[in-house]
Amino acid sequence: MEFKEPPTELPTLSDLVTQLLLKDEPALIQALEKIPTGLYASLFNAAFTGAHINILRQIVKIWPFPCLHMGTLTIREPQQELLKAMIESFQVTPDQSSASWCSKLRILDLRQDAVLRITCPGNNDTSSVCFHSCIYYAQSAMCIPAQCRNENAESEDHSSMQSLQIILDLSLNGTLKGREFFSLLVRKVQQSLGTLHLCCRDLKIDKLSDCKGSLSFLDLKCVDYLSVEQASLTEVTKLLTQMANLDSINLSKIICRSLTGRTFKRFTTNLKRMTSLAELNLSSFTLTNHLDCLLRVLPPTLEFLSLVFCELSNNDFRFLSQCPQTNNLKLLNVSNNPLYWEDCGPFQHLLEKNSGTLQHLEMDHCLMTDSTVSVLIPALSQCSQLRLLSFACNPISMNVLMRILQHLTPLMELSHVIYPIPVHCYRRWHLQGSIDQQMFDDIEARLKSMLEAAKRSDMNWITYSD
Repeated sequence: MEFKEPPTELPTLSDLVTQLLLKDEPALIQALEKIPTGLYASLFNAAFTGAHINILRQIVKIWPFPCLHMGTLTIREPQQELLKAMIESFQVTPDQSSASWCSKLRILDLRQDAVLRITCPGNNDTSSVCFHSCIYYAQSAMCIPAQCRNENAESEDHSSMQSLQIILDLSLNGTLKGREFFSLLVRKVQQSLGTLHLCCRDLKIDKLSDCKGSLSFLDLKCVDYLSVEQASLTEVTKLLTQMANLDSINLSKIICRSLTGRTFKRFTTNLKRMTSLAELNLSSFTLTNHLDCLLRVLPPTLEFLSLVFCELSNNDFRFLSQCPQTNNLKLLNVSNNPLYWEDCGPFQHLLEKNSGTLQHLEMDHCLMTDSTVSVLIPALSQCSQLRLLSFACNPISMNVLMRILQHLTPLMELSHVIYPIPVHCYRRWHLQGSIDQQMFDDIEARLKSMLEAAKRSDMNWITYSD
């Protein structure tokens, strides 16, 4: 049967009109206010994608709806200038020429989110409802830092000014471009005289000690996702006291001098307040024999748990397998923790109790031997929802690797497996450049043959070679 290319999707009338309008930029800018509102969404899409910065400025200035969301538009580094242009064009004070408010735009949402539409459904001239508006705006609007107010300005009636929001995800990484972007946001807040609320939903901080001044401009209650790298536990705890209801916490390289002192206790006390926490990622956070103190304060809604380089003990794994906080995990990452004990029952039980929910499992660099993996194979074969399994860089034999493949091929959801190179392929175990390439090629060929025999060509088995 001759293969035919599927028909390409024809452009809509709106697309055709938009492309026609963009060909004459000066005429389009002049006629923007006369264009039907139904064309604005596609026009905004095309202007952003085509980097028509002047058109984009004008669209934001006269946007005919209360909210504007980036939605599915992809924001890359060269497009940062477009974001800056949108922020600069966002009207936060009355038009000086008319002393009145001419823009209908109240919420500028700069997040990339596949579920967001450019404007909220039903948002029109008679409805100002935005389903993504900040729920903390009412409290934060009256708590703008003093440096945001114009101390020399004459007193004016702020009740007539509009409530405005910029919703965004922020990465405070200390780079020049990052600092420039944040300075633009601060200037916009200052220009608004307290009516503009910066609503940060996703906050990533590279070095906490370097950005304390920047944090004073944010209402931290808005943050849903917090990621901090390089900080003391005391600094992290102070940050958590200002947050209301985090969904996700990611902490890496956090300095904690004692797991039995007041600092750690204050940290866990603040974690206990996060009743909707679904994701906890800890890396290089030593928790030996104290994982129970951390996990027992968390809600039973936990779905994503990553404990990389946490120096977990057998007692920690035993608690991990028993506590109710780990009953419905979708992701589990215990890489770079030893799993070479004779008694692997606790971890086996952990896999069994999450067999109906676990989708992503990583156990790289865990020093697992043949005996350990053999104990875990029956539990792994019960994980019916598993989509990704990674157990690279563990010293196992070819025979055990073949057994794993045979037991995993019936898992129809499993599409990606990252496996360890068997020890017989190394001249010296896990030493750079010590792999026998011919042996390694033979293993790849054998795995491919076994997958074809099992009719699982959709399952990708890869590894990390030196």
